Amino acid sequence: MAERRSPLAIAILSLLAEEPMHAYGMQQKIKGRRKDEVVNVAQRNSVYQAIERLVRDGYVQVRHTARDSGRPERTVYELTDSGRQTQMAWLRSMLATPAREFPEFRAALAFVATLDPDDAREQLENRARILQDRLGQYADDLKRGQEMGLPRLFAVEDEYAQAVTTAELTFVRTLIKDLADGELTWNPEWLAEIVAKFEGSPA
Repeated sequence: MAERRSPLAIAILSLLAEEPMHAYGMQQKIKGRRKDEVVNVAQRNSVYQAIERLVRDGYVQVRHTARDSGRPERTVYELTDSGRQTQMAWLRSMLATPAREFPEFRAALAFVATLDPDDAREQLENRARILQDRLGQYADDLKRGQEMGLPRLFAVEDEYAQAVTTAELTFVRTLIKDLADGELTWNPEWLAEIVAKFEGSPA
């Protein structure tokens, strides 16, 4: 079977490892546990589509259909034996092996020379403000969880986000300073020379 691993797929398999449930219940549990910060369930249809793929791959199956009073009929899903094994295998792999990802920010940095240095610095200053706000939110969320007595196990993804955001903010602020000081700069003529030198095109 083709593996279609994704954050949403592992979330669905992990929830079904707890108990059988319907798609709407999965979406609500993800939101209620604030896991929508790491799994995109803004569109309910994405949950249904992910479930359909997992059913086709043999990891999930229909257990039964249920109709609550005043509500439309809902399909309740459960893990297959293969799905239970796959959930564990995917989770182990996702924890152990860094994924080859293509984040937007790294791509933007790769082509930042298409902006002039002042413009680039202005956009990075905007980013730094947003990152600082996010750090404040992560700190508030972690503190709130501690005050509620939430075990650390259920907030480690926020600890990770806080650590990664802190590192990114430090990097961005360094770039801003280097751009402001002129230690990192460029212009069209210099870029043309570099392209000619390293790509072999005529200057």
